[in-house]
Amino acid sequence: MAAVLEHCQPLAPAALADSLADSLANYLADAVVTALIDEVTLTPKPGLVDMRGRGAHRDLNWDLMCHSAWALHPTFHAMAVAGQQIVDPQQLREQIGLIGRQGEAAMMAATGGVNTHRGAIWALGLLVTAAAQDHKALTPAAVATRAAALAWRRDRFAPAVTGNKGELACRQYSVGGARGQAQARFPHVIWVALPWLEHCRARGDDENDARLNALLAVVANLDDTCVLSRGGQAALTAVQAGALRVLAAGGAASSDGRSALQQFEQELLTLHVSPGGGADLLAAALFLDRIRT
Repeated sequence: MAAVLEHCQPLAPAALADSLADSLANYLADAVVTALIDEVTLTPKPGLVDMRGRGAHRDLNWDLMCHSAWALHPTFHAMAVAGQQIVDPQQLREQIGLIGRQGEAAMMAATGGVNTHRGAIWALGLLVTAAAQDHKALTPAAVATRAAALAWRRDRFAPAVTGNKGELACRQYSVGGARGQAQARFPHVIWVALPWLEHCRARGDDENDARLNALLAVVANLDDTCVLSRGGQAALTAVQAGALRVLAAGGAASSDGRSALQQFEQELLTLHVSPGGGADLLAAALFLDRIRT
């Protein structure tokens, strides 16, 4: 972060402020896109798109996910600029809501109508905005707290009902979904994914295995609306139990854990479900891990 701010050339005060704002926004937007690409590149993920293939999806692949992530860079950049420039929290909430809806339209245009990152636009949009609000307080907990304050504010211009599958699953199964995660200060990011990353790194797991274990820990504890919308409560119960079995067998870094992971993946493919909500939260964790101070 310091390097981003130190290499600006001397400018007039207004131009300097704009230059610094743009530099920070670029840094944060780059970090979001990197996190999204790191998540989709992580392999082998159970039921999710990775470097091997489509997982349980028919309309997604690694190239499309990466293309979508880069197509969203202007969206996250604009949110980061708004986070720096708009002081009034209600105005900021409604501005990033507008930017997010425009970003979703840009995503759909880039992917030919395929929903690649709708959930990520919500979660990472809040987090990138919150990070930009105070670049001197970038601990994960601090950023998540500011994001939660935004998430609790009602966007008067957002549609009351979207018809999205995640929204329908929240109503049908009485779960909080992505909105609940944000309003609760991203507990599965702050108290599950990031501690698992740190624990696995400390015990000597390589980065790929540490990230896989962090994902599995989230999946084992999350009421994932992506799973619920495809397979209902029975599928969610099976998915949570399967992720827990992999971790109990030693996780992705152990031979028993890898065998359990292969079995878990076959279960997900048979059920035709994919823990997409867990993947979004892993991307959020990777973003916060990258920018933390």
